[in-house]
Amino acid sequence: MAQQTLIRACKKIVGARHVLTSERATAPFRKAFRQGEGPALAVVRPGTLWQQWQVLEACVKANVIVIMQAANTGLTGGSTPTQGCDRNTVIINTTRIKDIHVLESQAQIVAFPGASLFSLEKVLSPYGRVPHSVIGSSCIGASIVGGICNNSGGALVERGPAYTELALYGQVDENGTLQLINNLDIELGNTPKEILTNLQNKHYSEKHILNSDKLACDTQYASWVRKTNEDTPARFNADPRRLHQASGCAGKLAVFAVRVNTFIKNNHEQTFYLGTNSSSALQAVRKTLLEQATHLPVYAEYLHRDIFNLADEYGRDTVLLIKYLGTNWLPKFFNIKRQLDAVSRKIPFIKQGLIDKISYKIANLFPSQTPHQLHHWNNLYEHQLILTVKGEQSGETIALLNSIQTQHNIGYFQCTDKQAKSAYMLRFAAAGAGVQYASIHNQCVEPIIALDIALRRNDQDWFETLPQDINNKLVKKLYYGHFLCHVFHQDYLVKKGEDANAIKASLLKILETRGAQYPAEHNVGHHYIAKPELANNYRKLDPTNTLNAGIGGMSKNKHYQ
Repeated sequence: MAQQTLIRACKKIVGARHVLTSERATAPFRKAFRQGEGPALAVVRPGTLWQQWQVLEACVKANVIVIMQAANTGLTGGSTPTQGCDRNTVIINTTRIKDIHVLESQAQIVAFPGASLFSLEKVLSPYGRVPHSVIGSSCIGASIVGGICNNSGGALVERGPAYTELALYGQVDENGTLQLINNLDIELGNTPKEILTNLQNKHYSEKHILNSDKLACDTQYASWVRKTNEDTPARFNADPRRLHQASGCAGKLAVFAVRVNTFIKNNHEQTFYLGTNSSSALQAVRKTLLEQATHLPVYAEYLHRDIFNLADEYGRDTVLLIKYLGTNWLPKFFNIKRQLDAVSRKIPFIKQGLIDKISYKIANLFPSQTPHQLHHWNNLYEHQLILTVKGEQSGETIALLNSIQTQHNIGYFQCTDKQAKSAYMLRFAAAGAGVQYASIHNQCVEPIIALDIALRRNDQDWFETLPQDINNKLVKKLYYGHFLCHVFHQDYLVKKGEDANAIKASLLKILETRGAQYPAEHNVGHHYIAKPELANNYRKLDPTNTLNAGIGGMSKNKHYQ
């Protein structure tokens, strides 16, 4: 009866069509983009901030677990339900609340919980400005608020983790009371209804915006990443420097809005494509660029030969979509694919991975979308780096690369715009290529082990060498990432029948002996155990364990019992 009372209350708040309860209707919201799936009493889709607050109030009163969810593009299951909780779970999906307010100076914006990075790119384009992250997660519809909550880092070398101290959020205190906390430094009223309605309708002006000294981005990161002799990573999820209220909260707060900085768009950029067969040579490139370049590069994306080959074949559907339909189609594509997957799993005679196989077969009717020159470089060199600098830095970059060549065997060439675009599309496709391979070849491999790690800034031996007993259990090892930041995505395809959980534990143990931190730029979700300082932060933010219970391997019970 209590469950039905809550569902009726939610329907009254948002309308019956925006309260989903059937297993089929809720499936795309309950299953994560890569990993994680669990039960939910309902998925509620509010259309305004005030509706979001009312639904949240009803859920807190009904003593259910609440998961705040936007585009559901997380890679660790951190925005989806989990099994084994002591209470029912309700997902509050915020994708209908997607307003973006560009503040008068255009140097900052206020983003609502469903607003995506991709939308922000379009909003800022007329002003000649860009958001914190402009490739990668932005292409699949990831939300701005999600990036803040999950310490998302992105590919831009000088930006660091998504961060702000200016946020509007709901918090359940130790007594189980829901409070609305306005730290946007915008005067919006006193009661939740006043604050949320005034913000929704933009009933505020420049005079209501306080001249705040709170940070709206990580202002120290550009100097932090240059310190290549430091024995700690440049950025990682549990970094206490960047755990502040909504920033790094991982859904333990119900965030209604964030205020973040925007950045001036570069007038011109030049991309170089580097190759080498020596990991120490590429490390020399990293140290030289970070220590000697007048300005930090824009991007420095690493690809190993094996992920290059896999992404070219198993990421071709993604590349074709971007190339011919544009990035605005990607969120729709992944959402449709997720829904089809959910339906196909319920039909007994349909084999696992059918949707991926169909997508793969169609894409491979087309030839490789990667230019011949990049294929040639991949054949020559095991390690490759896509390096983009501001146009005015091209001459200095060439001089630095030439100086490195006097001592190390590296090759490079300047990319045309077409080559540069293709290189970055391939790098973007790498993230899903291993997942698609594992799905298609599910009879030969276990589900993928995907690790997101941050190496120490002074780690010279950055390229992983595994013990033979682990190598023997793997089909493929896939390495790619944000090289200058020493943040890597390492995907492992495990032979069928091997214990993937035991292998994962061994891999993480090896990383700990190397002084690495994990995750680097993703939520701990249900994929990693939260480090003590991170777990303590979650308990402080959500003492009753009402929001996103169970993340980071923590208790799934009320009050963390």
